[in-house]
This record gives sequence, structure tokens and C-alpha cells, in this order.
Amino acid sequence: MNSSFALSSTTFMYGLATVFYIGSFAFKQKMLAKIGFFVLVAGMVFNTAGIGLRWMESYQMGFGRAPFTNMYESLVFFSWTMAALYIFVELKYKEQGFGVFIAPLIFLAIAYASFDSSISARINPLIPALKSNWLIAHVVTCFLGYAGFALAFGCSLIYFIKPRQTANASFFDRLPDWEVIDELTYQMVVFGFLFLTIGIITGAVWANSAWGKYWSWDPKETWSLITWFVYAIFMHLRLMRGWHGKNLALVSIIGFMAVLFTYFGVNFLLSGLHSYG
Repeated sequence: MNSSFALSSTTFMYGLATVFYIGSFAFKQKMLAKIGFFVLVAGMVFNTAGIGLRWMESYQMGFGRAPFTNMYESLVFFSWTMAALYIFVELKYKEQGFGVFIAPLIFLAIAYASFDSSISARINPLIPALKSNWLIAHVVTCFLGYAGFALAFGCSLIYFIKPRQTANASFFDRLPDWEVIDELTYQMVVFGFLFLTIGIITGAVWANSAWGKYWSWDPKETWSLITWFVYAIFMHLRLMRGWHGKNLALVSIIGFMAVLFTYFGVNFLLSGLHSYG
């Protein structure tokens, strides 16, 4: 098995898990969600294997680098972090309704990497600026942060879909209770904020070693800081102002839009030191 086969299998598994979760929601069949969970776990196994094999292949090609350094590899790793975090959440909360909103995000990330012809899957050598021991620490912490924010985003969407009251049993009865949604959204934001903070710090240390200064107001640095402030506001509103529910969910959604712009928009629309990403 090579990395291409493993990651193609990952895309299929994540897509199939998404179908099972949505089918469970639409047809009110818990068994479909259970199958979806096991398929998602299988997809994560292939995802892990794909990352590991790609790492080995880079050594065989003489590059000897971690597979986190271009858009294709980062999307593959982003899918892995979301899948790992969601599997933990479902095991902890025993709530399968979240999968309807999270599984599509996991699938879309790796599907975008797999099917967009503009994204190269080739294994290339590192540019000099990326040859640092800080690479893994910076990338891993940032993407764990992004995964937390992605799950918070998925939870927040439920506020704008699930009605407060339903006269009879409906599709929406499959979704978690409001208290669980609110608490999990907050916990995922705290998780994401912690790792984004560590990611920004490790990135600053890395920047100092690579370019001679900790902060250069590069577009990605600037938008990472903007994202950090949005989620800092989220936590302030929750802890200091007592915000809950739809208003706070809207802040979570705005924060994830900032994450997406930091991740994609900066690479495609703005030029800077991170443009090679």
C-alpha cells in the first residue's frame, strides 16, 4: 500500500461516513449513525496510514520531511485532526447527531485536496525557510486549533437549523439538546483557542529563527491574530457577559470564517512570506 491508495481510501471512507450520518438524521435510524461512526474510524485509520506512508516516501526520495508543508498535505492533516477530535467527542458525549454537521466538514477538506486539479499532490523538497525543527510543532498546534474551531462551527450551525419547539416528533429530534450544543461549542472554542495560541507562539519563534524577527505583519500572521481576537471575544462574551445560544453561535461562525480566510484566502488572494503554503 502506498500513500496515494491510503488517502484515496480515506476520501471514500469519509464520504461514506457522511452519507450514513445524514441518512441516520433523515430516516431516524440510529444504526446508520453507528455504522457511520465505525466507517469514520476506518477512514481515520487510512488517513493515519496515508500520512505515515507519505512521510516515509519523502525519506525514500531523499527529502526527509514531515508531510505538512503544502496545501494538499495540510488539507489531509486537517481532515485527520477533525476526525480524531470528533471521534473523541462522540465517544465522550454519546451524541451521534453532531456527526451530521461534522462528517461533511471532514470529507470536504480531503475531497478538496483529492479532486481540485490546482492542488498538487507531489512530494517536493522543503524550501530553506521551512527547514526547521519548529515545523511540526507549529503546524500540528495550528491545525488542532483549526479542528476545534471547525467542530464549534458545526455545533453552532445547529442553532440556525433546529427549531426551539416542535409540535410532533421530527427530524430535529435526532439532534442533541440545547445545553449539550452550547457546552460543546464552548469547549471546542476553548480547545481551539489554546492550540491556536500555542501555534502563534511557535510560529513567532520559528519566524525569528528563519527571518530574524518574531513578527512581520505578514498577511497570514495578521489574519491569525484577527482570528485569535474573534475567539477571544467569544470567550469574553461567554464568561464575562454570560452570552449563550444563537448570538454566541453567530460569533463562532464568524470566527470560523476568519479561520477559512486565514487558511485559504491568504494563500490565494494575498502574497507574503506564507504564500508557498
